[in-house]
Amino acid sequence: MSNRLFQGVIHQMRDAIDRTIGVVDETSVIIACSELGRIGEVNESITAETLASPNAFVMGGYTYKSFGSRPRPEYAVFVSGSDAEAVKYANLLAVSLSSIKQYYDEKYDRSNFIKNVILDNILPGDIYLKARELHFNSDVNRVCMLIKVANKSDISAYDVIQNLFPDKNKDFIININETDIALVKEIRQGIDSKDLEKLAGSIVDTLFGEFYTHCVVGIGTTVTGIRDLARSFKEAQVALEVGKVFDTERSIVSYDNLGIARLIYQLPTTLCEMFLKEVFKRGSIESLDHETLFTIQRFFENNLNVSETSRKLFVHRNTLVYRLEKIKKITGLDLREFEDAIVFKVALMVKKYLSSNPVKF
Repeated sequence: MSNRLFQGVIHQMRDAIDRTIGVVDETSVIIACSELGRIGEVNESITAETLASPNAFVMGGYTYKSFGSRPRPEYAVFVSGSDAEAVKYANLLAVSLSSIKQYYDEKYDRSNFIKNVILDNILPGDIYLKARELHFNSDVNRVCMLIKVANKSDISAYDVIQNLFPDKNKDFIININETDIALVKEIRQGIDSKDLEKLAGSIVDTLFGEFYTHCVVGIGTTVTGIRDLARSFKEAQVALEVGKVFDTERSIVSYDNLGIARLIYQLPTTLCEMFLKEVFKRGSIESLDHETLFTIQRFFENNLNVSETSRKLFVHRNTLVYRLEKIKKITGLDLREFEDAIVFKVALMVKKYLSSNPVKF
């Protein structure tokens, strides 16, 4: 519990209550006081045993009232004087500080709890016990997003994202490290991936549009149980890694839309190398020059349509046909045939994957 929180309340109450007021903890130390010079003083008459009293008590010219959320109180508020007015002030302050402490602890514990869940730092059997203890709603849909800041700036991306999602009871923003921030977002029933991408887009646009901070966002799948949040977070991590390998231009990558790239990413490298050797028996993919690879890419983008591709490349149709024949001669694959085109497309992706050597989770 932050002592500064208590001191902030005491400071605000100082003018309303024309008496010395403060808070002492179970170790006999004054941790907040309207007389700043007394903070840090030791009041040896206040111990864990004296704090156990359920009622206000008078000691050394001060009225004390215990409060706290443990099995027994760990703090006491004190007010100078022993009259009825002092008792009233002590009771009011104890109620106020206890409520503030409970709210603070619950908020802090919830964020910490969610962080431990997504990072797999809590035993599965303890998840639902802790969720019940924190009155955490387990029966709503949530999704994990991972925001990776590409360049450091003077502003805190964490603070900006917190301002975008101010509802601390439903949305949790968690610092993972210097560049990674996790967003655990509660979402309504029936929301689709396009809506989630729009939400991620608002994060990207805000950080860049207002603060010139580049970022990429990985989106996991929607889950219902708290226990599955760890899976959604790992999926967001995988989405960013796969996007970094296969689609470097996109700033928003959804795990649901990774397609065949996700399958390739999960394959062992030895199997990938074996696949490339089998596909390019007649000639290595390295024997294709940059212009040829660019032609292949445009051919795939135009759905294997020779006429449309030649138009987009500003070349004669016969020139494109000649290039495709050249590719067939080198690799043995005719890209005008659907089956061969699929094999070649996958082979290009596998080659790209092996060249990137991405981090596995």
